[in-house]
Amino acid sequence: MEGMRSRFFPPVFKGRLHDARTATSIGRWLGLAFAVCFCTGLISHFMQHPPGWLAGELPSRPVWGYRFTQGLHVASGIAAIPLLLAKLWTVYPRLFEWPPVRSVRHALERVSVAVLVAAALFELATGLLNTAQWYPWPFSFVEVHYAVAWLLIGALVLHIAVKAPEIAAHWSRRSAGTLSLPAEDAPDRRSLLAAVAAAVGAVTITTVGQSFTPLKDLTLLAPRHPDHGPEGLPVNRTAAAAGVGLIHPERYRLTISGPRPYTLTLDELRALPQHEVELPIACVEGWSKSAHWTGVRVVDLLERAGAPVHARVRVVSLQTRGGYRVSEMGHEHARDPLTLLALRLNGEELSPDHGYPVRLIAPNRPGVLQTKWVGRLEVLS
Repeated sequence: MEGMRSRFFPPVFKGRLHDARTATSIGRWLGLAFAVCFCTGLISHFMQHPPGWLAGELPSRPVWGYRFTQGLHVASGIAAIPLLLAKLWTVYPRLFEWPPVRSVRHALERVSVAVLVAAALFELATGLLNTAQWYPWPFSFVEVHYAVAWLLIGALVLHIAVKAPEIAAHWSRRSAGTLSLPAEDAPDRRSLLAAVAAAVGAVTITTVGQSFTPLKDLTLLAPRHPDHGPEGLPVNRTAAAAGVGLIHPERYRLTISGPRPYTLTLDELRALPQHEVELPIACVEGWSKSAHWTGVRVVDLLERAGAPVHARVRVVSLQTRGGYRVSEMGHEHARDPLTLLALRLNGEELSPDHGYPVRLIAPNRPGVLQTKWVGRLEVLS
């Protein structure tokens, strides 16, 4: 074998539909799913972790706002999974192109694709596991998921810019670039696209009922059913998981700080004017459900404490471990007449897992910020 020079022979793919037209058809729907997921994800992140300039100005209306955007975020992310798999199937033969780099433009394209695919797989996988509250990794999900989302969108924009001529050439059936494709591939392409659409529809229909309750009886694949839980409402963190022991009603005290601080016993809270509202609990994992809440309006407690009109409020829980022990509200939420310190849920006294004896419920607010086991309200300047 001496003197012979080895040569690389790339594999030959005889399967059809690994073409630009099919990739473009699937890619435009995948791009739309990513765009919707990214925009709604930004809303969710800013609602949970608002920057300083926005912290006091988050809107409390519409009351269903966070429920809609977060439900759409999770639904579009789940729909993107079969779309991404189909897209990768149409283009994977290009991984074996030879030579691997033909020009600067081609190198830029390959780098953008590598980053795009890695970021997309990471975002969809971690997001899906988050809906089931399973975190088999050592890093903080929220911060890393948010950072990689920006990386994904940047890589996607770069990829679209590099591939723009090819995308335009195969965007529609009448595009010039599609005329050279074999006519016999058209029926198979339609069948493939119909199968992908059916897969997207199937995973959406069987999961979206966790937030779109008219379809709740079809939630075969969703990790949560909106009706399953104490008092007909799901629970993410139980009292035991939060380190909240038995709270004796005669020993409970609610402290309200401010220009005129005061303390209330549970009986005194119950004796105050009670208000009823119907508001949803909307969790970042994607499930949500409306419920009837009865309690004391936060704005009434703040006025008694002499709180300034535009003051923010810190809500402190009695829980001893776990995240979100403390949350803050801007004046929009604090002064909204629908924001309550709730004592009852669906006509019954709060169960321990739902925050007995007192929990916060406010409109257009992430579920993780609807603080349970409230022990203190602090007026912030």
